[in-house]
Amino acid sequence: MAEPTTKRVTSADVARVAGVSRATVSYVLNDTPRQTISAGTRTRVLDAAARLGYSPSAAARTLRTGRSDVVLCLLPDWPIGPEVGSMLSQLSSALTRHGLTLVVHPGNRQERPMTELWKAITPAAVIAYTEFSDAEIAAMRSAGVAVVEAVPRRRGRSSAVPQELVGRRQAEHLIRAGHTHLGYAYPDDQRVRFFAEPRLAGVRAACVAQRLPTPVGLTVPLDPAAASDAVRRWQAAGVTAVCAYNDEVALAVLAGVRGAGLSVPADLAVIGVDDIPTARLADPPLTTVTTDQAAVGAHLAAAVVAVMSGRAAPELPAPDIVRVVTRGSA
Repeated sequence: MAEPTTKRVTSADVARVAGVSRATVSYVLNDTPRQTISAGTRTRVLDAAARLGYSPSAAARTLRTGRSDVVLCLLPDWPIGPEVGSMLSQLSSALTRHGLTLVVHPGNRQERPMTELWKAITPAAVIAYTEFSDAEIAAMRSAGVAVVEAVPRRRGRSSAVPQELVGRRQAEHLIRAGHTHLGYAYPDDQRVRFFAEPRLAGVRAACVAQRLPTPVGLTVPLDPAAASDAVRRWQAAGVTAVCAYNDEVALAVLAGVRGAGLSVPADLAVIGVDDIPTARLADPPLTTVTTDQAAVGAHLAAAVVAVMSGRAAPELPAPDIVRVVTRGSA
């Protein structure tokens, strides 16, 4: 037996239940100005639409208004952890306040060309966390798609949080605490190089500014035995404090310190990034660098609205939203 099909509710269905014309349904649901519609008729239409679960077709609305309300956010092949998830949640809420709908596509160019995605969805705007060529950006803009770049670029303004600043905040905190020989715990997941490499560059820059030795960088898997080996190598090199790529890697370093029979922060201070919920439950509680994701989401939404209106995107107040949360590990 064939599976039953679900028929989409149309404006004609709403009109039939409300006892009005389809034009009247359109006028009421779109709040069309300069139409004389009684309060009773308006109520009947709205009640019928609610009872039937009617929602206007996005494609039809785009044709009628000449503009989609969809904002397409293109992510690289990133692991979606607490920080990225928080950013997307805050961005979605901020866009909703502007009457826009967020659609997120995680993946990479090998799975499906990015040009196919934006052409299939025809969004009002694209937030790109992946690199586009100048030709690709020009093609989107020619099609009326606003483009907000959330990756650092060689020229022009970016809406990206500068990850070098995150690394500098880590190193500066440790240097102020008196540490002069730092280590860097690099992740073993190559998908996050987008974040890890500039953070390490920021740590190095802070050391150069203070004329300190180059940080000793080691890859630290999320494995206690491997982390203990890294801790022993840092100890042999005279490292007294470690900047970890993120809180998960920092927690691995804490486990490695315990496995090596040492203590934090007496033998090795540790600072992470992201302030994930488990950071405050660590032993000792983890000092970390956090970014105000509500501010990031609001900024990206404002950038989308500005670019859609033909204005320049506002500048991200990065120094104000990246800060150290001091706890017991450093």
